[in-house]
Amino acid sequence: MKRFALPFLFIFSLAVVVATPFIGMQQIRISDLLAGGDENIMRIMWELRVPRVLLGWITGSTLALCGLIFQALFRNPLASPDMLGVSTGAAFGAVVYIRTGLVFSIFNIVSGLSLAAFGGALIATFAIYAAGNLRRGGMSEATLLLAGVAMSFLFGSLNMIIQFTGGYIDTFRMMRWSMGGIQAVGFTPVLATLPALVVIFAVAFIIAPELNLFVCGEDIAASRGVSVVKLRRLLFFSVSIVIGINVATCGPIGFVGLLGPHICRKFVGTDHRKLAIASLFFGGAFLVICDTVARILWAPAEVPVGVLTSFIGSIFFLWLLVRAKR
Repeated sequence: MKRFALPFLFIFSLAVVVATPFIGMQQIRISDLLAGGDENIMRIMWELRVPRVLLGWITGSTLALCGLIFQALFRNPLASPDMLGVSTGAAFGAVVYIRTGLVFSIFNIVSGLSLAAFGGALIATFAIYAAGNLRRGGMSEATLLLAGVAMSFLFGSLNMIIQFTGGYIDTFRMMRWSMGGIQAVGFTPVLATLPALVVIFAVAFIIAPELNLFVCGEDIAASRGVSVVKLRRLLFFSVSIVIGINVATCGPIGFVGLLGPHICRKFVGTDHRKLAIASLFFGGAFLVICDTVARILWAPAEVPVGVLTSFIGSIFFLWLLVRAKR
């Protein structure tokens, strides 16, 4: 069965990407896209639906790969990109931008909101790294994890204070952004997030043998010639910056990094090279499906996809805890 898992996941992911642009409040058929079709339908398809599906696939794949790396780095099956406070730091940058009333963009390509969110993610990344290195002997998984949890609470508190002092409109914008969502008009957001996916997939695929050793413990990895401190630093900064780019574009979307690697292990086993490929296909397809459901569940209103993934992820998280206890 596991021999055919990767081809199956590839076909499944491709089918999801091809099919979901046709699903929505405005149903679109293939015949509508042929020569002489309705111009409005063509615009909905190629300026809204297709970019949104591609952005959702890239974001889901990136989050799943980051979750895979974190679970190996911390040797913890419940680890996910949300726990280190990078997403909360990005939210801090976004709420500061909204609260101050700034409006700007760079060459009409990168919005000020995305830039502020990425800046907040970088601040959180360096703060966590600095706090984790205060311990004598350098950074370890435990101190890094605790520093991330502490920073997550710190930035979360600052976000609530800023929201409390804001007006009704600003507070609504802050809350709506913090829920996470896939919004794309045109292919600019797709092109902005694609390099992050390429980088994190290359990192996960190339260092897969080292990740296999990391799961067995630092001592075993070091005895096999792995530079534990340098590799930990590389993984931490790579994942944090990539998460910052994604959160800056789509807002914080939780639990995809937790679900994806776990489910993929059932398909392909524990080898991280296969897991990286499986997480790439499954994570993207999963988030696209969730976003499609969020678009049509209460149409014409739209549920932020981050709310839906958090609902599904919390149930999955509890199931993992109960299963581990048994």
